Amino acid sequence: MKYFILSEFSSPDVPGSGANMDAHFLGLLDRMREEAGIPFHIDSGYRTMAYNAALRGATPNSAHTRGLAADIAAPTGREKWLIVDAAIKAGIPRIGIGKTFVHVDIDGTLPSPSIWLYS
Repeated sequence: MKYFILSEFSSPDVPGSGANMDAHFLGLLDRMREEAGIPFHIDSGYRTMAYNAALRGATPNSAHTRGLAADIAAPTGREKWLIVDAAIKAGIPRIGIGKTFVHVDIDGTLPSPSIWLYS
């Protein structure tokens, strides 16, 4: 990876668990980062089932628990646009837009392509 280190993707309850991230997905994130031209801060990458279950609003079938998703900090509309544009160009089929982040994933077991807003 050019722009990231695996520890950025670790579940807070298990140091080193960023190694569970899907390698193809990480390559797509690197392509996104290159295209967007802005730093990416990973709010959430891999999640253990226990950590995911403790999060308010997290779906039990989260792509995060399979290392196929990341939430990227995006506090401004411009950052959201750059990240979403880069995700589409990289071929990311699932994009969620929250107040302060953009979720991207490649989980083929979930409805795809899809884009949604978090309330």
